[in-house]
Amino acid sequence: MVRIIMSVCLCCALSHLPAVFAHDSVPDVWTCPEAVQFALMNNPDAQIALKRIAASAAAIQEANSAFYPQLGVQAGYSRTNNPMYSFGNILNQGVFTNSIDFNDPGETDDLQFMLQLTYRIYNGGRSRAGVAAANAQEKAAMLQEEAVKRSLGFAVVKSFFNIVQARENVSARQAAVQAIEASIRVASARFEEGDMLKQELLNLQVQQSLAGEDLIQAQHGFALSQQGFLNVLGVTGEQVNIDLANTPLQPVPSQPDFKDRSEIKAMAFLIQAKQAQIRQAKSGYYPTADAFGSYQVDKGFEMGDGSGDSWMAGVRVNMTLFDGKQTDARVQQANIALDQAKKELRKIELAYGLEIRQAVLNLDQTDKRCRVTQKMVTSAKESARLFRERFKAGLVLSSELIDTENRLTEAQVRHAMANAEHRVAVANLRRACGLLQYAEK
Repeated sequence: MVRIIMSVCLCCALSHLPAVFAHDSVPDVWTCPEAVQFALMNNPDAQIALKRIAASAAAIQEANSAFYPQLGVQAGYSRTNNPMYSFGNILNQGVFTNSIDFNDPGETDDLQFMLQLTYRIYNGGRSRAGVAAANAQEKAAMLQEEAVKRSLGFAVVKSFFNIVQARENVSARQAAVQAIEASIRVASARFEEGDMLKQELLNLQVQQSLAGEDLIQAQHGFALSQQGFLNVLGVTGEQVNIDLANTPLQPVPSQPDFKDRSEIKAMAFLIQAKQAQIRQAKSGYYPTADAFGSYQVDKGFEMGDGSGDSWMAGVRVNMTLFDGKQTDARVQQANIALDQAKKELRKIELAYGLEIRQAVLNLDQTDKRCRVTQKMVTSAKESARLFRERFKAGLVLSSELIDTENRLTEAQVRHAMANAEHRVAVANLRRACGLLQYAEK
């Protein structure tokens, strides 16, 4: 009981933390680990998971109530001329005389107070099975809350590096615009000197417009990535400043495996709950036994100042001989639910195994792409430098320079994407293995 109360209080306390954290402690500059921890406190999904744990603790308390006696009180006032009830009132109030006609005792009234105590001694194991099911469901809810944290942490990492990728894209597009502007200045000077055809200058100006459009789209994507990041954190705002330099690299799991994932463990507890629910359903085949006791006070006014008190105690056994196969149907439904849960466990095991394999392959791919695109950027930068020098000397056409600048921009964008996707791939593999993001060893 103490553990249940503490669980509920802890969940209620944690549910109030996000509002304070979200308004008073929003960092000006985000590192990825800080963002992950912030989201775990502020994102609605994390708060909903805490509410599920609190609900599970309340369900345990409800199931445990079957082991306690039920105490109740009744009070009422009535008047009657029914011979049977009137005679009963007379007896209960202690005002019987030999002059009373049994067939017509007259009109009587009764002010009654009753205290009742009942306790179920036996119900075929239904109560114990209910407690077992509730405990298993609480453990499953706690593990599901861990699963929410892992999914949420991955979503934060992904949105963080979406910003990194979008920011690098903007930088590459800005560099492309600046490079074209520099080439246009050179081309304009050569055109004024009569050393270049107007068509060549127009080609560069068209490319300048195209580069400007690409920059606008990149800036729009950057703004969208910032809003997505804020949404995952559970806060609102316009601008996001991120600190990639102080965001550490995450360790790659050495032996990827999904066996420790919270979803798998939670499903195992849900299967236990289904097994307990079968025992609950089978309790319908067994009798129930109740102990009861009551104390009653009666007060009348019609027959004089009569009053009396009485008590009753005993044991009651009930046995349903035929219920229209209702219990059979409940047992069948519970068995089907258990079988479905077992098949669901097998299904998610297959799905998680595929996730692990895909995550490993994706990480390997992004690692290779990072190395290839780094070489691509180095070569493209040198090529662009040489073509710019040759363009100044009038040795290449503007179309050739445009192609070179486009290749450099494309190489820079590809490299930025590969680096960001590599960091996301590491986070995805950690998620698939059931590991927290940026968790301490």
